[in-house]
Amino acid sequence: MPRESIPKAVPLAGGDCFLLAPGTSYTLRDHPRPRPRSFCEVAPRAGSQVIQYGGGGAPTTIISGWFRFAPPSVKPLARLLPPLILVKADQAQTLALHTTLNMLASEMAEPAPGSELVVNRLADVLFIQCLRAHIGSRSETCEKGWLRAIFDPQIGGAIKFMHERIENPWTVESLAAACGMSRSAFALRFKEVVGETPLEYLTSWRMHKATTLLEKGDRKLVEVAESVGYDSDASFSKAFKRVLGVAPRGYRRSSLEASRS
Repeated sequence: MPRESIPKAVPLAGGDCFLLAPGTSYTLRDHPRPRPRSFCEVAPRAGSQVIQYGGGGAPTTIISGWFRFAPPSVKPLARLLPPLILVKADQAQTLALHTTLNMLASEMAEPAPGSELVVNRLADVLFIQCLRAHIGSRSETCEKGWLRAIFDPQIGGAIKFMHERIENPWTVESLAAACGMSRSAFALRFKEVVGETPLEYLTSWRMHKATTLLEKGDRKLVEVAESVGYDSDASFSKAFKRVLGVAPRGYRRSSLEASRS
C-alpha cells in the first residue's frame, strides 16, 4: 500500500527533477481534465525502454525510473526522505544533475553494450545529486527529522560518531560528552530533532549495518555482532530479532536463498 500521496498539485517546468520516497503515489498530468491512465496501459513493449504517448502538443521528454532497496533500508529511507523532493531547474547545484539526466536519456534511447550497467550507475549518481540539491536548498522538509539533525552542530556530531564508530560501546552519557552537552540536555534535544532516542537510533543503525554483513555470508555471527557493537552473539541476536522480527541466522539464510534464485 502507498505510504501517502502528494496532497496537492505541484507545477513542473522543463528541467525540473523530482524524487518520491518509498510508497508514495502520484499522478502526472499535462491538464487537470483528462482521465489519468495507468502506467501499465502505456508501458513499453518488446523490451523497449521508450514510451511514445499523446501527440499534438510540444514534444516533451520525461525520464522516469525507480530504485529497489533491501527491506531493512526502507525504514531509514522513509525517515530520511519527505514524500516529495522537487529540484527546480533554476535551483543551485543542478548543472551536474542535468548532465546526468541527459546521459541517462541518451543511454535509454539508444541502448549499446553495457547500457544497463551504465544506466544503473547513473541512477545511483542521480539519487545522490537529488539529495545534495535538496539539502542545499534548505527547504521546509529539511527542518525536521534526520535532515534537520545533520545541520545541527551537536546532534549531527553525535550521528557522525555513531556512524563512523558503530562498534564503540556508546551510552547516552558518552555521546553527550562527545558533543559537549549534559546528558539530559542531549537526550531531550536528540529526541526533539531526530524523533527517537539516541539509543533507539543507534540500535536501528546497527541493525541496518548488520543486515549488510549478514547478506555477504562470509562472517561468523559473533564477528558480525562485534562489528556492530555487541559483546556476544546472544545479545546481538536478541536485539536483531526485536527490531527486524527474525533471527540473524534466519535472515542470512533467507537472503542467501533469494540471491541464488
